[in-house]
Amino acid sequence: MSDYFVDLHIHIGRTKSGRAVKITGAKTLTFSNIISHARDHKGLNMIGIIDSHSPEVLGEMEELLAAGELLEHPDGGLMYGGMSIIPGSELEINDEDTHGPIHVLCYFPYLKTMREFSEWLSLHLKNIHLSSQRVYISGRELQKKVKSLGGIFIPAHVFTPFKSLYGKGVKQSLSEVFEPELIDGIELGLSADTMMADQLSELHRYSFLTNSDAHSLAKIAREYQKIEMDQPSFRELQLALKQEGGRRIKANYGLDPQLGKYHRTVCAECFTHIHSDEEACSQCGSFKKVKGVADRIAELKTEEVFKGYRPLYIHQVPLDFIPGLGPKMLESLLDHFGTEMSILHSVPFDSLKEVIPEKTAAIIDKARSGQLAFKAGGGGKYGKIADI
Repeated sequence: MSDYFVDLHIHIGRTKSGRAVKITGAKTLTFSNIISHARDHKGLNMIGIIDSHSPEVLGEMEELLAAGELLEHPDGGLMYGGMSIIPGSELEINDEDTHGPIHVLCYFPYLKTMREFSEWLSLHLKNIHLSSQRVYISGRELQKKVKSLGGIFIPAHVFTPFKSLYGKGVKQSLSEVFEPELIDGIELGLSADTMMADQLSELHRYSFLTNSDAHSLAKIAREYQKIEMDQPSFRELQLALKQEGGRRIKANYGLDPQLGKYHRTVCAECFTHIHSDEEACSQCGSFKKVKGVADRIAELKTEEVFKGYRPLYIHQVPLDFIPGLGPKMLESLLDHFGTEMSILHSVPFDSLKEVIPEKTAAIIDKARSGQLAFKAGGGGKYGKIADI
């Protein structure tokens, strides 16, 4: 068995015509750019691309296979050197059983399976070229289709106020919209961690995933997990999610929930932190508010204490949250130390301060040891490191 670093929620991003989205001041988010950045700069061993239902993405993957730059693993996944790519799709359901839209993640072992799913999907949504499309079937129907193709089904960022399972999708329980036994894991999202999620007893049976939900190269691996597997394949990932055969998620690496965009309840007009039971904002008088993840979990909390296996949850502060650490300084760090993962977790403080200012190196070092204070995020605004 070996340890593999895994981020299963990475967007390529497509326009309505299928073209890749260009982020201002950054590389175009093509499949090729993403896989090279994830492997060579971030240090990941397995990634999930959740726009793989797009015909353009499928076409690019097939071209790379034909050119020998990708190899299909016999147990599922596309190998790019030592990194495995899991084809996937993020979809939105919103039917008569839901109280609001819910995003889910569907993954498949082989390109032929992904293409079969894409062709089926094109009959149930408006534009197959786009990511995060609303699919006009029920959650249970979608689950059954995914399972009929040997896929993995995971509700995405389950606590965020918008477009998530517990945000507005259900009143109380996931069983309102899904078959519990057809769920393979739960993605926590940036504003929650294991301790928070385990306050809901119906989640105790599932493995928790911490993924980046990255819409840019810089955001890849802001959250990820260390998975103990025999090799980085789709089949091994399935076993790890079920904790079978010695496979398991060994550690979750995620933002301190206070850094997430929806941790606290805030006024929707002026973003002042307010209590969830307050009717009007004390600062501007608005009655509009965005309920935070912490308050939503408090509403759903059950009494049963979790007694099974949970991996260590390691709070981390991504480098783009570090004050004063700009692109040139990051480039210098990467030139010296290889990957962002190494910089965040293993490069000694004395080595860091030889490359960047000691004050900045000290912030990274304090982040590792949990010594930083944060101003919590909410309402769509990220939290940030408090004055230091």
